[in-house]
Amino acid sequence: MSFTVYPAIDVRDGRVVRLRQGDYAQETRYDDDPLALAMRYADAGATWLHLVDLDAARSGGYTLAPLLHAISDRTGLRVQTGGGVRSVADVEAILEAGAQRVVVGSLSVREPELVTAWLRTFGDEHLTIALDTRQDDAGEWRLPVHGWTEESPHALFDLASRYADAGLCHLLCTDISRDGMMAGPSLDLYRELCRRLPQLAVQASGGVRDVADIVAAREAGCAGAVLGKSLLDGRLLLEDALRC
Repeated sequence: MSFTVYPAIDVRDGRVVRLRQGDYAQETRYDDDPLALAMRYADAGATWLHLVDLDAARSGGYTLAPLLHAISDRTGLRVQTGGGVRSVADVEAILEAGAQRVVVGSLSVREPELVTAWLRTFGDEHLTIALDTRQDDAGEWRLPVHGWTEESPHALFDLASRYADAGLCHLLCTDISRDGMMAGPSLDLYRELCRRLPQLAVQASGGVRDVADIVAAREAGCAGAVLGKSLLDGRLLLEDALRC
């Protein structure tokens, strides 16, 4: 299986930002213009971009279609993007705006029957299911919702298996405790996920600091890694990440 590096751009109020553990009150803003940053990532050799609409993730209604158009037209990057995806019309609009894959997060936990139907409608190459997880006191990986403030009835491995059986290919999995913390990826989690569900192309997200973390995620069985804060803070050069 090939391995893909996904530089990430999170956008809020038109600006590039990063949140700490998904907390909107713990936001770091960067000077970069989102389009200019995407162009730099393309110039560095990236082939994919992970684009997140943080405004839509909170309120619904994807707002980045003009930016997505511009990125597609001016960089040649393939884009997976989401935030606030609630309906078939949302998926259609994002694909029409130039995305290769639409990322479905909260809805994939709240309404799995609806989202598994979308896999049949749009095909497995046009959807990425994003499951954000954290371990409970018993050591089970749970799937909180509503900004990670409420527990859902679903466990990670059960729901991921359900999607795999429905034909899912691309799974983005974030360990909430590692998100924005620069503490390294949750390798034991990814090893277990890839062992149980080898048919999934798992994207590691959260905590990736350096080339060694990328190599470790690949050796754990992941098909890709999403890089956010490490690139924005200059701790990791995209060119080095792509070479590894």
